[in-house]
Amino acid sequence: MKESEPAESARQVKEERLTPISRLEERKGLVLVEPGAKIRLARIDPNATGAASKGKAEKQIGKLRVRLAELQQALYAEHRRSLLIVIQAMDTGGKDGAIKNLCSGLDPNGVQLTNFKVPSAEEWDHDFLWRVHKAAPRKGIIGIWNRSHYEDVLVPRVHRQITRAVWRDRCEDIIAFERLLIRNGATLLKFFLHISKDEQKARLQARLKDPQKIWKFNPGDLKERGLWDVYQRVYEAVINDTSIDLARWHIVPANRKWSRNLVMLEAVVTALEEMNPKYPKLAFDASTIVIE
Repeated sequence: MKESEPAESARQVKEERLTPISRLEERKGLVLVEPGAKIRLARIDPNATGAASKGKAEKQIGKLRVRLAELQQALYAEHRRSLLIVIQAMDTGGKDGAIKNLCSGLDPNGVQLTNFKVPSAEEWDHDFLWRVHKAAPRKGIIGIWNRSHYEDVLVPRVHRQITRAVWRDRCEDIIAFERLLIRNGATLLKFFLHISKDEQKARLQARLKDPQKIWKFNPGDLKERGLWDVYQRVYEAVINDTSIDLARWHIVPANRKWSRNLVMLEAVVTALEEMNPKYPKLAFDASTIVIE
């Protein structure tokens, strides 16, 4: 479906987009978006860090990984609830690196990673949530989504493939979908990795020079880069409209990868500690078991 209304101008969105940030919790290089907040990405420094230095961050990261592995084991054994981690970013935003950081040291049996690409023919024949609902993590599992259902309210809106009315309907569907997952025992963590346009340029140039990374370079990414400002506005609108009480957005300043890794690990470990998974009670008295 093609957009039937003219593209939004800066003046048209000025009143909505320039609402002061009044309900944000900022801590350690991360912005937690409260329901009802109106964030502006331009006001959030992508160079902000969650530690005084890279060295201190790496020491803390090591400790957090140990704790995360402990919590994952308990969640897997408990087999009652799940954790879903949603990661969104602009091109070169660091999604792959962030996922490698989160998965380091975890038991693969308890991790379910899903990469969402362009929908297949079968997926196009269903509603936009069909393919993501199938990928929701099972009980006891940490699910990680590299891109997600949010692609269907980002790219089509940027390229004017859907109307504003359809966009709003999809945002409402997303909120209902996430509440459904929560009611069925899932805890949601949604991350937007926030980089600057200059940092994206540097990373794209680095890909062209690195034989092991040049395969990631897609000339089509340059066309999307030309829509940077539009993407920023749409991301702001999506984050503002879909940050709900039990599924708030975490905006992670991601120019510095070591800081990104630290604050994401802190957020995941904190979420799991709040879930407080417990090992199941034994159905037998271990003290009476004799193994010969």
